[in-house]
Amino acid sequence: MGGRGRSRTQRKHFRQSRENIWKRSKSDDIQNPENSGNSTPDDTNDRRVNRGPGWQPFATQNTGFDEYYKEQEIVSQEEWDTFIKYLRTPLPAAFRINSSSQFYRDIRLQLENDFSISLQAEDVDGCEVVAIKPLPWYPNNLAWHSNFSRNQLRKNQTLERFHEFLKLENETGNITRQEAVSMVPPLFLDVQPHHFVLDMCAAPGSKTFQLLEMIHQLTEPGTLPRGMVIANDLDVQRCNLLIHQTKRMCTSNLIVTNHEAQHFPSCNLHRNHINNSEFGNSEEPGITQLQFDRVLCDVPCSGDGTLRKAPDIWRKWNAGNGNGLHGLQVQIGMRGISLLKVGGRMIYSTCSMNPTENEAVVAEILRRCEGSIELVDVSSELPQLIRRPGLKKWKVRDKGVWFTSYKDVPKYRRSIVTSGMFPSGKTYEETSELDHETVTTELVENGKESTGNELQMIDDPMFPAPSSDAEVSTLPLERCMRIVPHDQNTGAFFIAVFHKLSSLSVTQKKNLSLPKKMDSSNAQAEISKNEVKEDSDGVEIDSTKGTEGQRSEVTIDADILENGIDEDALDTDSNILSKETEKEEAQPSPDTKTGAELTRGKRKLQIQGKWRGVDPVLFYRDDTVIDRIMEFYGIKESFPFKGHLITRNIDNNHVKRIYYISKYVKDVLELNLLAGQHLKIASVGLKMFERQTSKEGTTAPCLFRISSEGLPLILPHITKQILYASAVDFKHLLQYKIIKFSDFVNPEFGEKASKLMLGCCVVVLRRGLYVVEVYNDQFMVIPCGIEL
Repeated sequence: MGGRGRSRTQRKHFRQSRENIWKRSKSDDIQNPENSGNSTPDDTNDRRVNRGPGWQPFATQNTGFDEYYKEQEIVSQEEWDTFIKYLRTPLPAAFRINSSSQFYRDIRLQLENDFSISLQAEDVDGCEVVAIKPLPWYPNNLAWHSNFSRNQLRKNQTLERFHEFLKLENETGNITRQEAVSMVPPLFLDVQPHHFVLDMCAAPGSKTFQLLEMIHQLTEPGTLPRGMVIANDLDVQRCNLLIHQTKRMCTSNLIVTNHEAQHFPSCNLHRNHINNSEFGNSEEPGITQLQFDRVLCDVPCSGDGTLRKAPDIWRKWNAGNGNGLHGLQVQIGMRGISLLKVGGRMIYSTCSMNPTENEAVVAEILRRCEGSIELVDVSSELPQLIRRPGLKKWKVRDKGVWFTSYKDVPKYRRSIVTSGMFPSGKTYEETSELDHETVTTELVENGKESTGNELQMIDDPMFPAPSSDAEVSTLPLERCMRIVPHDQNTGAFFIAVFHKLSSLSVTQKKNLSLPKKMDSSNAQAEISKNEVKEDSDGVEIDSTKGTEGQRSEVTIDADILENGIDEDALDTDSNILSKETEKEEAQPSPDTKTGAELTRGKRKLQIQGKWRGVDPVLFYRDDTVIDRIMEFYGIKESFPFKGHLITRNIDNNHVKRIYYISKYVKDVLELNLLAGQHLKIASVGLKMFERQTSKEGTTAPCLFRISSEGLPLILPHITKQILYASAVDFKHLLQYKIIKFSDFVNPEFGEKASKLMLGCCVVVLRRGLYVVEVYNDQFMVIPCGIEL
């Protein structure tokens, strides 16, 4: 369905509906996790209004899709009809309770004892509906799904209350909207609070949020876990979305970076031979290179596992998408293995059903690592999660032709269809390749006349290439996991768990480099995944608006993938990018980078200052200001404060915000400085203090007030500027911007407030003689200000 031959009004309606016929508005999708109902596509289409006379929904079928996956046998022939039926119906909405929230028990109890019962008793629209229920395989009833439609939520009074509950808790960060299968990979990582975790392709951030929950889960109030998460994404706009998602966590144990995943820097200090004294530091940093206990490698993919959320993929789908992404997926996976510590665990996952993107990538990584890694059998973990073993055999389809072995691939297609796509991975160099003479001979044997253009005929399905016996992999690929939609009413997903047994050899490390010439589909791979991952993780973005998380480049690049591109021009750009990345890894120079920009198709990649266009990360070392902050708030000496403050402003006199970082983040930042600032950091640290402005003629003793984000962490460690309020006065503080001391209900509270120094203070809720505990010694508290 193109735009030609339509009126302007029809084209407008088409543009509004092209992304997803089941997709809601941006505000609804981000805030209302229940929007994906159990209604059918036909019901959804009937509810659409003002579509215009030329509007038509996307057809939820594709003959090429059916043929491809029937041939690959991803499900049995008996299951096929059920499998397709589920793919053609909208996905139930799912959400997850933030286990590190101080209110998570309250939320879970309300779902279990209130909404589950009241909603089960409702007869909505005259039909019996399945009430909200926890996902049986997710630990501790912390993940739920609902089959209510959007109309049902709005029409019924009980459902409307549930609707408002979900909106509010999502906004405050107590729940996260996320597709059910997207929650699975972090669960198999076995993340502990002391682990150093890398999320290589992190945006939009739902899995990153999940990893942070695991890091913080067993942490005592006022303390920080030893571990941390580095969340990376290629696209600057998507990094903004990632930051927006994770800032609800209020953590000082996160760094957000902006790199190509296959080129993620290790910041190896010894390789760069940097002298610590040049940076005023004679001590060895806590770490000498980036290595991770856990790596999440949720790679760019064709995304056909998200058809239930993004039915427009039916129209776009073709087998070549997976072939074009295979090389990039292998490179990202190999980079993840190289950054993984010996004894560490890495997850490779996709929201695709294509074995070329799944088992073929896993097999190629295993072959390249030559025994340094192993696939982990996790069949005994999460027993209530229904999963299927990985495939041991599959075929590769290219230009309408099926290949069972690399030796059958014509020479002129071997730059696209590589040996690593096949189960055995053999290159068959000893076998003569399919050349002009071979094809001509076969034409004659089949009674056809040679035309001189025989090699082109190999693209014709009526004249397939010679077929060898189907290859079967000898690797333990059955340890991989395939999740299919009709097993538990979910999307489709693929997961493989790697365990690193030993360091990679020099030969194995050579396999990390990208090929000199890249297929055009590979070059666009991460861009294509941008569109898919938002659907997979449950964050959907309006592509028609140039706001945070803009997707205009995605649309352009998707069109390029469909309509073709000048490969010579693309190869040139790819080579430039590879060379530029090598220069950045070596030691970037601010002089040579100034004003530099790299262009990749329609996308501009920023070069930072060292990273142009990105604020620098600087340790805040103004001892006068720091000492005044500690004195003003009575911060205990036991709290690790000095050396843990950073800013993004070079001029100390104009610093507006001061961020707090954990010990592990501090070590990483110090390493990054010593190694030449290889990390392009988009966000880091927990906002702890903000500069406050005083009324004319008054001067506050302390220039900085405590931010609401940093208050829960620092509260147990301050001894001054604290007030304890009754419930009535606490409510008044929340309701009114300014309250006079004499207007407080409790005159003693007003008197104590008047005796505090001008500037920021902290008010804690107290009931009677006791401070109100929420859970685990955490209190209801707000930051306020004292003015004359």
